[in-house]
Amino acid sequence: MRIQTERLELIPLMPNQLKLWIEDIKELEKELECYYKAEPMEGFFFEIVKGQYEITQNDPNNYLWHSFFFLVRKEDRVVVGSADFKDIPNENGEVEIGYGLGKEFEHNGYMTEAVKAMCQWALKQNDVTSVIAETDLDGLASQRILERCGFKKYKEEETLWWRL
Repeated sequence: MRIQTERLELIPLMPNQLKLWIEDIKELEKELECYYKAEPMEGFFFEIVKGQYEITQNDPNNYLWHSFFFLVRKEDRVVVGSADFKDIPNENGEVEIGYGLGKEFEHNGYMTEAVKAMCQWALKQNDVTSVIAETDLDGLASQRILERCGFKKYKEEETLWWRL
Protein backbone atom coordinates (compact mmCIF):
# COMPACT_ATOMS: atom_id res chain seq x y z
CA MET A 1 0.00 0.00 0.00
CA ARG A 2 1.50 3.31 -1.11
CA ILE A 3 -0.21 6.69 -1.25
CA GLN A 4 0.36 8.85 -4.33
CA THR A 5 0.07 12.64 -4.37
CA GLU A 6 0.94 15.08 -7.12
CA ARG A 7 4.65 15.27 -6.24
CA LEU A 8 5.14 12.58 -3.60
CA GLU A 9 4.93 8.86 -3.05
CA LEU A 10 4.17 8.02 0.60
CA ILE A 11 5.73 4.66 1.43
CA PRO A 12 4.79 2.99 4.73
CA LEU A 13 7.83 1.21 6.13
CA MET A 14 7.35 -2.48 6.83
CA PRO A 15 8.70 -3.53 10.25
CA ASN A 16 11.93 -4.87 8.70
CA GLN A 17 12.37 -1.55 6.83
CA LEU A 18 11.81 0.39 10.06
CA LYS A 19 14.66 -1.66 11.57
CA LEU A 20 16.88 -0.84 8.56
CA TRP A 21 16.11 2.87 9.00
CA ILE A 22 17.47 2.62 12.55
CA GLU A 23 20.46 0.43 11.75
CA ASP A 24 21.44 0.82 8.06
CA ILE A 25 19.96 3.74 6.09
CA LYS A 26 22.15 2.93 3.04
CA GLU A 27 20.62 -0.56 2.81
CA LEU A 28 17.11 0.89 3.17
CA GLU A 29 17.85 3.41 0.39
CA LYS A 30 18.85 0.50 -1.86
CA GLU A 31 15.71 -1.48 -1.01
CA LEU A 32 13.33 1.45 -1.61
CA GLU A 33 15.37 2.94 -4.47
CA CYS A 34 15.51 6.33 -2.81
CA TYR A 35 17.94 8.81 -1.27
CA TYR A 36 17.37 9.80 2.38
CA LYS A 37 17.74 13.56 3.03
CA ALA A 38 14.99 14.03 5.64
CA GLU A 39 15.37 14.59 9.38
CA PRO A 40 18.67 13.26 10.71
CA MET A 41 18.26 9.94 12.56
CA GLU A 42 19.61 11.14 15.88
CA GLY A 43 18.65 12.18 19.39
CA PHE A 44 14.98 12.38 20.33
CA PHE A 45 13.79 11.52 16.81
CA PHE A 46 15.95 8.37 16.73
CA GLU A 47 14.44 7.29 20.07
CA ILE A 48 10.89 7.83 18.77
CA VAL A 49 11.56 5.69 15.69
CA LYS A 50 13.17 2.97 17.83
CA GLY A 51 10.14 2.99 20.14
CA GLN A 52 7.72 2.70 17.21
CA TYR A 53 9.77 -0.20 15.80
CA GLU A 54 9.46 -2.04 19.12
CA ILE A 55 5.68 -1.47 19.09
CA THR A 56 5.44 -2.92 15.54
CA GLN A 57 7.16 -6.05 16.86
CA ASN A 58 4.42 -6.49 19.48
CA ASP A 59 1.51 -5.51 17.20
CA PRO A 60 2.50 -6.52 13.64
CA ASN A 61 -1.10 -6.58 12.35
CA ASN A 62 -1.41 -2.84 13.02
CA TYR A 63 2.03 -1.81 11.74
CA LEU A 64 0.53 0.92 9.50
CA TRP A 65 -0.63 2.75 12.65
CA HIS A 66 2.79 2.38 14.33
CA SER A 67 5.30 2.71 11.49
CA PHE A 68 6.47 5.75 9.55
CA PHE A 69 5.71 6.72 5.98
CA PHE A 70 8.62 8.01 3.92
CA LEU A 71 7.71 11.06 1.83
CA VAL A 72 9.56 10.36 -1.41
CA ARG A 73 9.71 13.09 -4.05
CA LYS A 74 8.71 11.45 -7.34
CA GLU A 75 11.00 13.50 -9.61
CA ASP A 76 14.27 12.33 -8.02
CA ARG A 77 13.36 9.70 -5.37
CA VAL A 78 14.66 11.91 -2.52
CA VAL A 79 13.09 11.28 0.89
CA VAL A 80 12.11 14.81 1.97
CA GLY A 81 10.42 13.85 5.24
CA SER A 82 8.43 11.30 7.16
CA ALA A 83 5.05 11.09 8.85
CA ASP A 84 3.33 8.63 11.14
CA PHE A 85 0.20 7.80 13.02
CA LYS A 86 1.29 7.53 16.62
CA ASP A 87 -0.95 4.60 17.57
CA ILE A 88 -4.04 2.63 16.58
CA PRO A 89 -7.31 4.62 16.62
CA ASN A 90 -8.58 5.12 20.18
CA GLU A 91 -12.08 4.20 21.45
CA ASN A 92 -13.38 7.59 20.19
CA GLY A 93 -12.10 6.85 16.68
CA GLU A 94 -9.27 9.39 16.93
CA VAL A 95 -5.84 8.74 15.48
CA GLU A 96 -2.92 11.12 16.00
CA ILE A 97 -0.62 12.16 13.16
CA GLY A 98 2.97 13.35 13.48
CA TYR A 99 5.39 14.56 10.80
CA GLY A 100 8.75 16.12 10.06
CA LEU A 101 10.69 17.44 7.08
CA GLY A 102 14.34 17.75 6.26
CA LYS A 103 15.30 21.44 6.74
CA GLU A 104 16.12 22.05 3.08
CA PHE A 105 12.61 20.97 2.02
CA GLU A 106 10.61 23.31 4.26
CA HIS A 107 8.22 25.89 2.76
CA ASN A 108 7.58 23.94 -0.46
CA GLY A 109 4.14 22.55 0.46
CA TYR A 110 5.39 18.97 0.69
CA MET A 111 4.10 18.40 4.21
CA THR A 112 0.68 19.92 3.49
CA GLU A 113 0.42 17.58 0.49
CA ALA A 114 1.47 14.55 2.55
CA VAL A 115 -0.70 15.31 5.61
CA LYS A 116 -3.78 15.82 3.41
CA ALA A 117 -3.21 12.47 1.69
CA MET A 118 -2.53 10.58 4.92
CA CYS A 119 -5.62 12.06 6.57
CA GLN A 120 -7.78 11.12 3.56
CA TRP A 121 -6.46 7.56 3.81
CA ALA A 122 -6.97 7.38 7.60
CA LEU A 123 -10.54 8.71 7.47
CA LYS A 124 -11.46 5.92 5.02
CA GLN A 125 -10.43 3.26 7.58
CA ASN A 126 -13.21 1.59 9.58
CA ASP A 127 -12.26 2.64 13.11
CA VAL A 128 -11.33 6.27 12.35
CA THR A 129 -13.70 9.21 12.85
CA SER A 130 -11.11 11.98 13.21
CA VAL A 131 -7.40 12.74 12.94
CA ILE A 132 -5.81 14.78 15.71
CA ALA A 133 -2.44 16.51 15.99
CA GLU A 134 -0.44 18.32 18.65
CA THR A 135 1.76 21.35 17.99
CA ASP A 136 3.95 23.53 20.14
CA LEU A 137 2.49 26.96 20.91
CA ASP A 138 5.25 28.52 18.80
CA GLY A 139 5.13 25.84 16.05
CA LEU A 140 3.66 28.23 13.51
CA ALA A 141 4.77 26.31 10.39
CA SER A 142 3.17 23.12 11.70
CA GLN A 143 0.02 25.01 12.69
CA ARG A 144 -0.25 26.47 9.16
CA ILE A 145 0.05 22.98 7.66
CA LEU A 146 -2.82 21.75 9.84
CA GLU A 147 -4.97 24.80 9.03
CA ARG A 148 -4.38 24.29 5.28
CA CYS A 149 -5.47 20.66 5.72
CA GLY A 150 -8.73 21.70 7.39
CA PHE A 151 -7.84 20.99 11.03
CA LYS A 152 -9.47 23.11 13.76
CA LYS A 153 -7.89 23.96 17.11
CA TYR A 154 -9.85 22.35 19.96
CA LYS A 155 -7.63 22.55 23.04
CA GLU A 156 -4.87 24.84 24.28
CA GLU A 157 -2.66 23.95 27.23
CA GLU A 158 1.15 23.78 27.17
CA THR A 159 0.60 22.73 23.56
CA LEU A 160 -2.16 23.15 20.96
CA TRP A 161 -4.41 20.27 19.92
CA TRP A 162 -6.03 20.11 16.49
CA ARG A 163 -8.78 17.93 14.98
CA LEU A 164 -9.87 17.07 11.45
